[in-house]
Amino acid sequence: MTEAAKTSRPQTGPAISVMGPGDGETIILGTTRMRVLEDGSHTEHRLAIAESVLAPHTQGPPQHRHARHDEGFYIISGTVRFTVGDEEHDATAGTLVMVPPGIPHTFANRTDQPAVMLSTFTPDLYVQYFRDLQDTFTVGRSPTPQANIDAMKRYATEPATDLA
Repeated sequence: MTEAAKTSRPQTGPAISVMGPGDGETIILGTTRMRVLEDGSHTEHRLAIAESVLAPHTQGPPQHRHARHDEGFYIISGTVRFTVGDEEHDATAGTLVMVPPGIPHTFANRTDQPAVMLSTFTPDLYVQYFRDLQDTFTVGRSPTPQANIDAMKRYATEPATDLA
C-alpha cells in the first residue's frame, strides 16, 4: 500500500490492514520460513495470522500445550503431519486443523516436498515466541531444548512431557 493511500482519508475508527504478497515480517526458524501477516496490532491483539513454509523433512516443535490461545492451521499446499496426543493426522491442501487450549500437539513435514500452511493464533500471544526463537537462530545456533521450553513458558505454553 502506498504511503499516500494510507494517509489520504481521515480515520474515524480502526484502519483496515491490507497485506500484499511481498509484505509482512519474515521470521526464519531453521528450515521454516514464516511470514507474519497480522501480528495482532490491527485486531486489538485478538488474532494473529502467519504463513509458514516448511522445507522437506522439517521436524516441528516437541508436543506442547497452549494455556491461553487457540491455534489453527490451514494447509495451502503439501502435507503436514499433525500429532495430537498419540494420534497422527496427515493434513493435505484444503485441510483445517484447529487446536484449542490445553490440547497437546505438534506438526512436521515428513515429505520430500515443501509444505505451506496458514496459522492463526487467538489471541496473538504466540507471535512474539517466534520472534524470540528467531533471535536464537540469528546468533548462529539452534535453541537447546531447555531454551525452547523457557521461551514457550513466557507465552503460556509448556511441553507435553507426559507424551515425550
